[in-house]
Amino acid sequence: MAQTVFLGMSGGVDSALAAALLVEQGYAVRGIYMRNWSRDLPGFKCTWADDLADAERVAVTLGIDLDVWDCERKYKETVVDYLVDAYAHGLTPNPDVMCNQTVKFGTFADRAFREGADLIATGHYARTLHAPSADLPATLLRAADEHKDQTYFLWRVAGQVFNRVLFPIGDYASKADVRAACAERGLGVERKPDSDGICFVGEVGIRTFLLDTLQQRAGDIVEWENGRVLGQHDGAFLFTVGQRKGLNLGGGPARYVVSTDTANNVVYVTADRDCPGLWTRELQLCDVHWIAGKPPATGQYLVRTRHTGQLRPARLELAAAASDAATARVVFPEPVRTVAPGQSAVIYDGTTCLGGGIVQRSASSLPAFAR
Repeated sequence: MAQTVFLGMSGGVDSALAAALLVEQGYAVRGIYMRNWSRDLPGFKCTWADDLADAERVAVTLGIDLDVWDCERKYKETVVDYLVDAYAHGLTPNPDVMCNQTVKFGTFADRAFREGADLIATGHYARTLHAPSADLPATLLRAADEHKDQTYFLWRVAGQVFNRVLFPIGDYASKADVRAACAERGLGVERKPDSDGICFVGEVGIRTFLLDTLQQRAGDIVEWENGRVLGQHDGAFLFTVGQRKGLNLGGGPARYVVSTDTANNVVYVTADRDCPGLWTRELQLCDVHWIAGKPPATGQYLVRTRHTGQLRPARLELAAAASDAATARVVFPEPVRTVAPGQSAVIYDGTTCLGGGIVQRSASSLPAFAR
């Protein structure tokens, strides 16, 4: 008897091909459209209904059932509220990381298994090596397409969950190949553009979304080196470390955000690209999670600090005390660009994604004149 797979279908190219491949492989496939966000924003109409229509057309083409599951409440509580709170406190969060943990491999996975799924699947660019027992964690591997690899967003999911997950497109070498495979099967979505960015923000951008959600409050843009006020902003929560555009300081040299102080509503900037506040050799991580359920040994690994970012060699140092098990430190052999606090640093051993943590605010971000 064929195994039953509940597949998350978004209406996009990747999940469409995933559905076709699963059908071809002999699985009993049930498509699920997760309605995570349906609210329109000023200047942006949410595309969820159009995406659902695309998913329905693919399901009809393949002869599989498609159900709509309402995940909006969970998504609002664990993804949208998390993002807003993080920005309000001067952090730069990864909402996709939280969505994968709490919704796609949380709410969706839990309900799917309750309703009889043997396995679940999504259109993520990733691969898994299943363990021989359901009680053991699977191994999460980077996708064949390094540019599209999405393991950076999957580090908070437990390995035991991955043991019942399929990533059908993880072995495809490029998005062009995925689109071509969709076209060959007559799925009708091969020309659909990628849905990059935060799904509930859409084309309006994060700035517009935050100004619609958080209170606009004018404050100073201050030179990091000497405390000189250079201009004004609409809210320190709108800026992130390393940002260059959107400062509106008029003429003069380009300036970069070194740090933000949301408590006092101040943004610190510099015109010096070699400013010490823009570089670091170590990252302090909190809220650390290991896919295998236990930490790896202290040693040399690869670290990625943004999606599609360079994999850099670094030394992983773990806390000695059990009470500090959720913390770690990453030390690079050479200075690297400072990572915005709130971002994820993900640890790899070769092609294996081990886990990661949240980057904490660094003491080096304090303005030079205030030390």
